[in-house]
Amino acid sequence: MDLDQRPRRLRRNKVIRDLCAETQLNTKGLIQPYFVCEGNSVRETINGLPGIHRESVDNLLETVAQDVEFGINKIMLFGVTDRKDALAATAYDNENPVINAVREIKQKYGDDLFIAADVCLCASTESGHCGVSVNGDTDNIDNDRSVEILSQMGLRLAAAGCDCLGPSDMMDNRVEVIRRKLESSGFKNTIIMAYTAKFASSYYGPFREAAKSAPGKGDRKGYQMDFRNRTEALHELELDEQEGADIVMIKPALAYLDIISDIRQNSSVPVAAFNVSGEYASVKLQAEAGLIEEKQMVIENLTAINRAGAGIILTYHLRDILKNGWHHG
Repeated sequence: MDLDQRPRRLRRNKVIRDLCAETQLNTKGLIQPYFVCEGNSVRETINGLPGIHRESVDNLLETVAQDVEFGINKIMLFGVTDRKDALAATAYDNENPVINAVREIKQKYGDDLFIAADVCLCASTESGHCGVSVNGDTDNIDNDRSVEILSQMGLRLAAAGCDCLGPSDMMDNRVEVIRRKLESSGFKNTIIMAYTAKFASSYYGPFREAAKSAPGKGDRKGYQMDFRNRTEALHELELDEQEGADIVMIKPALAYLDIISDIRQNSSVPVAAFNVSGEYASVKLQAEAGLIEEKQMVIENLTAINRAGAGIILTYHLRDILKNGWHHG
C-alpha cells in the first residue's frame, strides 16, 4: 500500500504532543540539595551556584519551610565545616551540622519530608579527599579505614532520623560495611542510595566551592571512575546491589546518559542521577547572559536524564521548577 507517511500528525499541536509524549517528567521523582554549615544566622552566597546558599541549621529550617510550601518534600543535605583533620572526626561528631539538621527537620516534619544525606569525608578531611590518607600521602587513600569512618557517619545520620544515606566516596565495599553497621544497630529500614558510578569529572567545580571540599593536592582519579570507561559501571552496579544498595546513582548526568541507560537496563533497583553543580551553573550563567530561555533548557535537560532511565533526579533546579510552575507546561 503506497500511502503518504506523515509523522508530523502527532506533533501538530501541544495537546497532541502531550498525549503522545513518551517521557513525562514527574516532579515527584526530584530531590532538592542543600548545603548545611556550622554557626548561627548564616546564609552565604555561593558564587558558582546562583540561588543556592550555605546555611546554618536555623536558617536552613526557614528555607526548608518555604520550600515545603512550594511542594518540595524530598531533600538531600551536604555538610560544610572548617573543622578538618586527618581522620575526618567532624564527619560524625556532635557538632556535625548535617546530623543536627536531620534531627531538627525530622522532628518537625516526620515522614512528610524525605531526608537524604551525603556520606563522604571530603568536607571533613584536611586533605580534601574522600578518604583518609596513609601517612599524609594524598595519592594513597586507606580504603578500609575510610570505610569504617563512613559507616560511623552513616550510623549517626540514621540515628538522627535520616531516611536515606548517599555514600559518594567511591571506596570499595563501603555499601556492605555501612549496611552491616546499620543492621547490627537496629536501623534495618534506612535506605542506601549508592553513588554507583561517580566519575572523576570537571563538572563538580561549583560544588567543591560550596562545600569547601576541593582536594588540596592531587585529584580523585584514584577512586572516582574514569570517564573513558563504560562497562566498568556495570561491574560497580553488580557489587552495589550485592552489598545491599536500595537505589543506585550515576553522577554527573548529562554527559553520562549512556551510563544511565546501561544501568537502567541492568539494574533491579531504582536508578537515580545527579544533575550536578556544573550542569546547573551552565544553565544559570547562560540564562543570565540572555543566551537561552531557562525554563526550556531546564525541562529539556531533566527530561533527557529521565528519558535515559533515571526515575530519581537530584537537581538544584527543583525549587525554581515548583516556585515558577514550570512543570505545568
